[in-house]
This record gives sequence, C-alpha cells and structure tokens, in this order.
Amino acid sequence: MNFKISNTFTKELPADIEPENKRRQVYNACFSYVTPKETSDPKLIHVSDELCKEIGITKEDVQTDEFVSLFTGNSVLNGTSPYAMCYGGHQFGHWTGQLGDGRAINLFEINHNNKHWAFQLKGAGETPYSRTADGLAVLRSSIREHLCSEAMHHLGVPTTRSLSLSLTGDEVLRDIMYNGNAAYEKGAVVCRVAPSFIRFGNFEIFAARKDHETLRKLADYTIKHFYPEIDIDGKQKYLDFLTEVRNRTIDMIVHWQRVGFVHGVMNTDNMSILGLTIDYGPYGWLEGFDYEWTPNTTDAQNKRYRFGNQPYIGMWNLYKLANALYPLVEEVEPLQAVLNEYETIYLAKYDAMMKQKLGLDVATDYASLISELEKTLQLIETDYTIFFRNLASVLQTDTSLEALGKVMDSFYNKEELNSSVKEKWMRWFDEYIQTVQKQNINDTERAVRMNAVNPKYVLRNYMAQLAIDEADKGNYDIINELYQLLKQPYNEQPTYEKWFTKRPEWARHKVGCSMLSCSS
Repeated sequence: MNFKISNTFTKELPADIEPENKRRQVYNACFSYVTPKETSDPKLIHVSDELCKEIGITKEDVQTDEFVSLFTGNSVLNGTSPYAMCYGGHQFGHWTGQLGDGRAINLFEINHNNKHWAFQLKGAGETPYSRTADGLAVLRSSIREHLCSEAMHHLGVPTTRSLSLSLTGDEVLRDIMYNGNAAYEKGAVVCRVAPSFIRFGNFEIFAARKDHETLRKLADYTIKHFYPEIDIDGKQKYLDFLTEVRNRTIDMIVHWQRVGFVHGVMNTDNMSILGLTIDYGPYGWLEGFDYEWTPNTTDAQNKRYRFGNQPYIGMWNLYKLANALYPLVEEVEPLQAVLNEYETIYLAKYDAMMKQKLGLDVATDYASLISELEKTLQLIETDYTIFFRNLASVLQTDTSLEALGKVMDSFYNKEELNSSVKEKWMRWFDEYIQTVQKQNINDTERAVRMNAVNPKYVLRNYMAQLAIDEADKGNYDIINELYQLLKQPYNEQPTYEKWFTKRPEWARHKVGCSMLSCSS
C-alpha cells in the first residue's frame, strides 16, 4: 500500500507530554500517543470494496498480510504515530468532563484524489481515556457499525465510513444488557475512515478547563483544513464556523428523519464537527412509525434521544458548542443569533424533505397534508420504510380504497384497521390523490422521484442480528449479502426481495432486534 501520508492533526496540534499509556486526566493537549493492542490471531472478515477504491487501496492490497496486520493494530505504518484524542462531552444532558478516545485509536491521515482521510481503529485497546473500560470491542457491535456506516453512505446520509471488519482472536467480557450476566464474546476491530473524527466535545473540554489557547488552536486547525471557505479573521471567523457546523448538523438530522434512522446516543461527544453520523452504537431504524421510539435501553425511561426529539437535541448540542466557542468570540448576542436561526432552517428543510417523500412540488405549501399524514400514521402500527416506498405506486386515477390497498403491507396488524381508522386513512388518501392530480407530473415520473428518496432497503435491527448470529458460528455470508444489498438501497433488486418486509414478530422484543445497550 502506497499512501500519501499527511498527518496534520499531530503535526499542528499540541500533544500530551506524558508518554505513559495509563488512565488519567490529560491537560493542555489535543491527543496522546498510544500503540494499539496486539491481537492474538487477527482475521479479516469483510472489507468495503467501494471505500477501498475511493481511498486508493487495491484488491491485491487487501489480500496481503500487511493489510490485516495494519488494520487490526498489529503493526504501525512507517512514519506514523497512532494516537487517541482528548475530548469531553455532555452525556444524556449532563457534563461528564474528560471522555476521549477510550476504545478508538487514530492510525494516520492520507491525501488521495484531492480528498483527506483519517483512519481510526475501534476496539484496538486501552488509552489514557479508557476510564474503567478495556478499550476493546466485540464482534456483535462491530458488525453493526461496519454494515451501518456503509449503508448510510449509500442512502446519501452524511456519515463516517468503515473500511474493514476483523476478528482479533481474543475473547472480550461484556454484560450485554447491564444486568449482571456478563459473558465472553468474540473480540473484533473495525477500521473507520472519515475526513476527521473531531467532535463537539473536543472543543468543550478546553472551554471547560479555561484552556483558551488550545481551544483557539483546535478551532483554527479545524477551520483551516475542513472549512477553508471561511476566509476571514477575528471573531467573525468563529461565528461563521458555528454557522457552518449548524447547517451541516441540520442537513444530517433531516436525512436521519427522511430514512427513519434513530442514532440512540446523541451525546455531544458523539456529534461530528463535520456534520457526519458518527459512533454507531444502539442505533435503529423505525419499524412502526413512532416519534417516541428509541433503540437505547439506557434511554428507555426518559427517551431523550427518541426519533421525534433528534432535531431538538441537535439544537441543544449546538448550544453547548456555542458555549465552548464563547471564549473566542466573547459576545453572547452574535452566537445566539446563529442559534436562533436553527429552528426556522430545520423546519424549512424538513418540510421540503417530506414533500419529496410524498412526490409533491417543494415550492408549494402542503403543511396540512403532511401534518395529517403524521397523525394518521400513528393510528395503527405502520412500517415507515414500506409505507413510503409503496406510496409511490398510488396512481392519480386510484380511489382512496385502491390507494389504501397499495400500502396495506405496511400495517403490522391489519385487524387494527377498524372502520374508524380506515375512514381516516381513506380521508387522507382522498386529499393526497386530489393534490397529486393538480400537479403537472405523470405517475411514472412522480414514482421515480419518490423512489429516489424513499429507500426500499434499510438495515433493520433484526437483519443485523441475523448476520451477527451467523457470524458467531463462523459464517459471514449474511454480512456480505447485506453489504451488497445496502449498496443500492433505492433499487428494486428482485434477488433480495426477501429483505423488503416488516420486522418479524419473533424480533419484536428480542435482544439486539428491538432495543440495544451501549455495550460494545
């Protein structure tokens, strides 16, 4: 592998002066140098061929011992020094102080085809930021991260990527549901790739410690390399920076709502400064449309990070970022002005997105139709993905009863479609069909547009669990099948039609299929 190394983060930002890799508080530094933990018997399970092409890795490279050794942490590339980042964060609304890369180790950065990429191993061992944890990851969560990162990319959602998934040959002790039933699981390592893994929390830690010098260095570095369009000095530079981060965060969350994705752990240390989906833990896709649903067992009572609350948590997190940037601006009003625009921008983009899902003209007001649909979807458990995908087959000449028949497969329990619910559905379809008839677009073109934003296939939790169950037996066929399927989520793909189905009843309450813990 012939990488063009460009380690800007370690060259331009202050390093931890303490060389020992022990758990501790790290001050006045953006990172600590660490060495990944050597694994006993590394084995490559799966690699993203699409990402390989994008970053300049050949099929021949993947087949070498060097590839496996490098991306499982058993060797270090010449001229590079792996490191773990220092950051803090608000977790479930509470400031928790220093967090940092507790089980992630950054390997190096490269430039390829005028793009910048940082490589990071998740599950590669302890760092100074591991606190009471072992810094390792298990196969179960690693499969979910690997498949979901790539699935989100192909859905068009801003995201970090996953290059490879490997077994370590080591056993890792985990209490999957935090109920005292710990057991050993297969250890694994994922190699994550992104332009940068800097988070909101990287800025928060220095502001909290009043280390304004390091805060400014980090902000200037981030703007220079990832927001080069901000070509101004003084306070306005940091205001423009917050503005751009706000816009990217909004775009990301609108995409989440579009495909029915629930992140599960929107802590500020899990918020990318580049507006990328990062840290795939207890995530999930909506099965039945439900604003209150969260996939995270830790959040089951308060549901802070539920589907319907994601937009507001995005704004809350941006407030915390603004607070962290305050020492660089020293004025509340202009920071507040940036934040005050969040809701208006989000609602406008959400409205446009929903019109696209419905195949409607973005420039026209359909607020009432959209609002009524969101209410009607909650009258009976309705599969989010299947409903919107099948809605594209409704014709201008259909009656409301015919239209209802075309989305019937999205209902989990058709017996719940009593006369009252059925009447409300038909009323909505009457309005929808009349609206479609007034547009200057034929049914075929409308269906094409709708199918371009409403995926047919998403990585439902039960699908990932099937892949995990087989992988535990040493069979990785489902991992590859799902990877191939999810590369074309908007295409019909008749070969994979079996995956276009509602969550099976056996998966409704099964661990790993309904809700998940943060255990890795």
